[in-house]
Amino acid sequence: MMCLALLCAAGCKVKDPPPITAPWSDAFERDEVGGNWNATGSGYAVTGGALSARGAKNHPLWLRRKLPRDVRIDFDAWSSEERGDLKVELFGDGSSFDPDGGGYVASGYEIIFGGWYNSKSMIARLDEHGEDQVQRTDVKVVPNRKYHWRLERSGRTLRWFLDDLQTPFLTYQDEVPLEGEGHDAFAINNWESDTAFDNLTITPL
Repeated sequence: MMCLALLCAAGCKVKDPPPITAPWSDAFERDEVGGNWNATGSGYAVTGGALSARGAKNHPLWLRRKLPRDVRIDFDAWSSEERGDLKVELFGDGSSFDPDGGGYVASGYEIIFGGWYNSKSMIARLDEHGEDQVQRTDVKVVPNRKYHWRLERSGRTLRWFLDDLQTPFLTYQDEVPLEGEGHDAFAINNWESDTAFDNLTITPL
């Protein structure tokens, strides 16, 4: 019996995503997004050995793997446009998306580089439009420049490194960290701009 990703026949049980217990990677060296990912909408494709994300309107592409509580996530990301807007979600629920193009409230942390037409970057807890966030406005996304990201959580601290792996680009301290069931998934997300992601590695700490 075949279980479909979105529609499941009666009696067909969808298995929980397996946990990541050793380094896991995806270099996108294929022709399709593939079964390791849950697309909550359109806008994602694999082309030229990288994942393309464009016009997804806050319908994340969720990884079908459970994150360790303390973790390091490395990948390369770039945008072909002046408006930048590179975006991922960390420690979300693996299924949430924006149903109507309104104010999107995430289920985890949103990490955004060059959002709002390349005017600010942030780590936001649950709501990118809310006050529970740290941000900076002094660095803009350069079109077609590949950036190496490292996201790392240990204890109550979430650090975002951008190219420089010695000094965090942003650090977020969370006295009540998002963790456990419903806060154990990673996603690549996108609003409109033409972005790409590659060489993803997830390492338990």
